[in-house]
Amino acid sequence: MRVAHGLSIKRMMTMTTAPRGLRSSLTNYGDTDFALFLRKAFIKGAGFSDDALDRPVIGIVDTESGFNPCHGNVPQLIQAIERGVMLSGGLPVSFPTISIHESFAYPTSMFLRNLMAMDTEEMLKALPVDAVVLIGGCDKTVPAQLMGAASAGKPAIQLVTGSMLTGSHRGRTVGACTDCRFFWGKYRAEEIDDAEIAEVNGRLVGSVGTCSVAGTASTMAAVSEALGIALPGSATPPAVTADRMRVAEETGRRAVGIAEEGLTPDQVLTPAAFDNAFRILLAMGGSTNALVHLAAIAGRCGYPLDLEAFDAMGRETPVLVDLKPSGDHYMEDLHKAGGVQRLMLELRDQLDLTALTITGRKLGDELDDAPAPFDQDVIRTRENPIHSGGGIAVLRGNLAPNGAIIKQSAATPALLEHRGRAVVFEDAADMAERIDRDDLDVTADDVIVLRNIGPVGFPGMPEAGYIPIPRKLARAGVKDIVRISDGRMSGTAAGTIVLHASPEAAVGGPLALVRTGDTISLSAEARSLVLEVDDAELERRRGDVRTLPRPERGYAKLYVDEVTQAEEGCDFRFLQAVETTTSVPLRRDAP
Repeated sequence: MRVAHGLSIKRMMTMTTAPRGLRSSLTNYGDTDFALFLRKAFIKGAGFSDDALDRPVIGIVDTESGFNPCHGNVPQLIQAIERGVMLSGGLPVSFPTISIHESFAYPTSMFLRNLMAMDTEEMLKALPVDAVVLIGGCDKTVPAQLMGAASAGKPAIQLVTGSMLTGSHRGRTVGACTDCRFFWGKYRAEEIDDAEIAEVNGRLVGSVGTCSVAGTASTMAAVSEALGIALPGSATPPAVTADRMRVAEETGRRAVGIAEEGLTPDQVLTPAAFDNAFRILLAMGGSTNALVHLAAIAGRCGYPLDLEAFDAMGRETPVLVDLKPSGDHYMEDLHKAGGVQRLMLELRDQLDLTALTITGRKLGDELDDAPAPFDQDVIRTRENPIHSGGGIAVLRGNLAPNGAIIKQSAATPALLEHRGRAVVFEDAADMAERIDRDDLDVTADDVIVLRNIGPVGFPGMPEAGYIPIPRKLARAGVKDIVRISDGRMSGTAAGTIVLHASPEAAVGGPLALVRTGDTISLSAEARSLVLEVDDAELERRRGDVRTLPRPERGYAKLYVDEVTQAEEGCDFRFLQAVETTTSVPLRRDAP
């Protein structure tokens, strides 16, 4: 509700409508009249007029940080958002929260995701905002913001910072971070020298913005659009383009609309929306991290993740986007090809078109108005997929009774059915100490196991699941080997790598019982992961498992005491919805 210019403070306070603008979320002094009087006195000290203060207040979450180059365009985005808000009659006010960058977060960015979610939730509830624009980009910021916004319950709209531009190295297009891993692998194998690795280091990141491949940031951008919590067409414009600024302006305009309509996240983040998000995750060959993040966001809404339903959806959802690491292109190419809307048009009959989006319209209506498809080579047809069997597969067995996953679209096909000898690393420190030793007893047919890098074990579930090829094998030309862990892997990485084995070793999961020399069988087709050791022997080994020390104070203690396993989103138990309803994705045989 807009209050007319010159309306007295006393009259504002006595109106019977729900508190809006500066009258909402009043500080408790025991006197609401005084609280509003004091608040207006202080903000007027910043030069605001009564006319400005009487308008809908649109908060803008400012996640700029000198340690977050993926958010380097945030000041320009804020300017564009403010322009859109003011053009629509609102008052934009920016405020900071925690900002997390994957490469500038010790011990891991995942460790801090829940802290950022708490920060976001509490600031949204504490501040007098009628709606909020969430500016996120690098990996864990977008899920943290959506988790916090879902719990806060105020109207919110997501805006991603956008992907970086690609670079060039000796005539080859390169971009972070699939090519980071490619060149580092060549350097480890001594195929390139110190001079070239130093040269390529300055070519991989062409501008500010998030990774230019199907890493977690790009995946979460696409997932946000698929969820309907971000504007149609907003996922793919690169960070430093005019398209990105126009999306920001329109996001500001729409923020005023959702404030006036009272369109809250729970109306958008429905089971239908999550179904669509899972579908797009699979079809773009997106990051495995996104499955954890979607589980966390859905958990905030009261929808537990159903891994079996997700796997069933995967079997019928081909990978259609020719994007690294599953394909060859980059995010700027996906944008030029039509972006997420173009992908949705290809999958239209598999999407829930009744899902409400942040525009206030149904997804089907938005797709009706989407730009017409044109010939391009980035988004394939379903008759010509990149991978036909589902980008991500869910594995079960005595080595992962609660599930594990594999990004089979980025794996070596010949290794997806494999039986080999286990070579065990106790933790990340043990791996770092031994992986490059020439006397390491390992062959290309073995299965490397790395444990104690799960949510509790590290703590923070690092992306150490992308276990490097042992140097002696890399020198011999080995490019892939089966690897298993209870940790995560960057969405920019490729390889035959089993992740999120649950329960993790640190909480008594069977990964703790594996010994070097055991036989492990992997079958992506049968969706199985089996340790070929009899139950009696495994039970005997439990007495030999070492107990890991746990933090005794601070956020680290809170984290290990409350964090859930990967299939529950690695969220804190006390932040999940109190009541649960249906699981997601919805089972096709559900009524």
